[in-house]
Amino acid sequence: MFKSKNPKSRMKKLLKLAFIFLISLLLFNYSSHAQILSLEGLKEEVEVLRDESGMNHIFAKNEHDLFFSQGYLAAKDRLFQFEVWRRRATGTLAEILGPREIERDKGARLFQFRGDKITELSHYHPRGVQIVESFVAGINAYIQEMLNNPENLPIEFKLLDILPGFWTWDVVVSRHQGLLQNVQDELKFSRIVSLIGAEKTKELHYFHPGDPNLNLFSSIPHELLFKDILAPYNAFRDGLNFHPEDIKYGTKNSALAFREELSTSERELQESLEFDKFSIGSNNWIISGKYTESGFPIMANDPHRAHAIPSLRYWVHLNAPGWNVVGGGEPVIPGVSIGHNDFGAWGLTIFQTDNEDLRIYDINPKNPHQYRYKKKWVDLIQIQDTIKVKGQRDEIVTHYYTLHGPVTFIDREMNKAVAVECAWLKPGGAPYLASLRMDQSQTWEEFREACTYNHIPAENMIWADKNGNIGWQATGITPIRNGFSGMVVSLGDGSMDWDGFLPIAERPHLLNPEDGYFATANENVTPKDYPHPNTIGYEWADPFRGDRVREVLSEKRKFTIEEMGYLQNDYLALPARKLIPYLTGLTFENQKLEEAKNQLKNWDFRLEKNSIPAGIYVMWERKLRQKISLETTPKEVKSLVGSIQLSRVLEWVENPEKIFGQEGREKMAEIIEISFDEAISELESRLGTDRSLWQYGQAAYKHSLILHPLSLALAKEWRPILDAGPVPRGGYSFTPAANAYGDNNTSGASFRIIVDTGDWEKTQGINTPGQSGDPSSPFYKNLFPIWANDKYFTVPFAYEKIKKAAVENIIIKPLL
Repeated sequence: MFKSKNPKSRMKKLLKLAFIFLISLLLFNYSSHAQILSLEGLKEEVEVLRDESGMNHIFAKNEHDLFFSQGYLAAKDRLFQFEVWRRRATGTLAEILGPREIERDKGARLFQFRGDKITELSHYHPRGVQIVESFVAGINAYIQEMLNNPENLPIEFKLLDILPGFWTWDVVVSRHQGLLQNVQDELKFSRIVSLIGAEKTKELHYFHPGDPNLNLFSSIPHELLFKDILAPYNAFRDGLNFHPEDIKYGTKNSALAFREELSTSERELQESLEFDKFSIGSNNWIISGKYTESGFPIMANDPHRAHAIPSLRYWVHLNAPGWNVVGGGEPVIPGVSIGHNDFGAWGLTIFQTDNEDLRIYDINPKNPHQYRYKKKWVDLIQIQDTIKVKGQRDEIVTHYYTLHGPVTFIDREMNKAVAVECAWLKPGGAPYLASLRMDQSQTWEEFREACTYNHIPAENMIWADKNGNIGWQATGITPIRNGFSGMVVSLGDGSMDWDGFLPIAERPHLLNPEDGYFATANENVTPKDYPHPNTIGYEWADPFRGDRVREVLSEKRKFTIEEMGYLQNDYLALPARKLIPYLTGLTFENQKLEEAKNQLKNWDFRLEKNSIPAGIYVMWERKLRQKISLETTPKEVKSLVGSIQLSRVLEWVENPEKIFGQEGREKMAEIIEISFDEAISELESRLGTDRSLWQYGQAAYKHSLILHPLSLALAKEWRPILDAGPVPRGGYSFTPAANAYGDNNTSGASFRIIVDTGDWEKTQGINTPGQSGDPSSPFYKNLFPIWANDKYFTVPFAYEKIKKAAVENIIIKPLL
């Protein structure tokens, strides 16, 4: 389809043109230059001002044109991201990537939302149908434009020799990339319990605030638990990788190099998740005007997700009658999920909520398409499907469903079936789309009402407004479980059904706390006297990030917006403050170890890049956790347990008799000494014997390298064009500036926002590496160096301020 004798040369030309364009932007005289576009589907003229950060400020005269323009411009910036999203949502990747993606497509189709359009879209906003249809029409207008002029498609389409496809409303409401919980953990815990029992399982895990029932039913065969009973779910949730054979025009990576680099990339991600499964978390906080320099409340939010090119989030300003909101959201979703309007500001973090259960059924030995429910045989629902596969015949598939949800496994020898009950498959489960209601909230009461429509993901929604109010509302669709915890596999025979859902308004919340501030960071912030404990989960992030934020906010001085930026980028590690005394209290006979230990004595516990003590400490913490996991985890479950959560490790270091009995202190001292020796040996092996080279935050130790989706499939000469980094980084997953646990900053705050409600023009933001996903755009990586140095751009809100900051002006007119 696309032919290029020298794509590398073409890319160099594109980059040269992009550079020239960027320079021209800096010299741009806004007042006399406007690009005119004519689009079919618009009703009235729309003005778009693009500021220096790359954000589009959209000024429309009606709601239809506002969301049409949002869809059009987002697709223009992120077309390849849109196409990947569409194919993952619709289960059509095998159509372009061949047989290796068949299982993913089957899983995506099996778990596809199949509900009524009007019921679904009206949940998110009273005019949800019209808003989503307008947004989709805008996306498709740009796609049609590219199909008419394929030579203008972004480079990814040419490399893969594919064309973008049109969107429909059900792509927007797809749940395929939502933060869903926790059926994979249920199976893992069930396997662990079946091998070592419930009490030992609880000892190794940091379950709280309650005591979960982990008892397994004898009717569930042990052998069944160790089969691949979640295969379709795992397939559609797995990360997508492009391979060298997918590249049609361009210089490919070698098969050997690709395998090695892919293995390294996956290992880096897995190491971070193994040491801290909550490393993909977030921070947010609100401060009363009593404790701010301006006298007005401040809202700060930095959601932490996997880093990617382009980033998950996308800034936009939407202005039309009834709408004036600026902030960030996922580009494929209309509206703004984190930001501010004329009245208040809001942000989010995940409020851990278990809205999935793994159900086990008896199936009829005489009819494998029937399952036992309430003492009757009930027919499985069957849906026929066809999956197109590149290079071979279509795959004909039958999806099965129980009344609880999609069937992921049928074992005819054991006469058992497995299904996943997903609250997120109910109407209203599209991630973040309920933000449309929040975008128009004018008061705390209206915002809290809007929060009651936010089903997935469950979130800590915070609010701050110009009237001086600050508030918190936990959201999320929450099954009521009576008599079982939902932490291990459960029966699907009707004896363990959910007793409905808790109304979101009854989830934890507060308004204007006495302390004058409130912060969340994925830890458990549920009040101890909360009246619905059977709706609160047992798995939460360690409290270190949130505790550090609260430690600073508790100073209750007159905070500035700049200080909130420093706090978002704070690298102080509370675990180090607790652990270091146990190390420095020891004396090492080995002089090398003694000298390395002494470098930690007067350290300030900050994981700054270029810090030698930080480099020593982090390696020791890793080795300590590895050693404690090795010593405490029974060998039969080592591969299932992985690393022990750091809060549990600290508990055992402080009270070693809890895990090692009467000889606990001697045993723990031995573990600390051995782990420190191993840490120093690892640093010498990796960075050399000269301790001055052991800086934390370097390419060989702690850095940020963000890979483009096609990067590993292409030859290395493409990397400087497509990838961002590596750059030095500080912090790790337990500092407010959460930069993942492993050597590569695979997750963290790619997007940040700080709002002083007293002056919208002071709003600070960042989004790495840039607003655009097109490598030829000047906005592709322009924000990466700003982010890498923990800085921000200012977010203009008033028209005149935007006009002064604009580097691009587009007038979009209806096509007559």
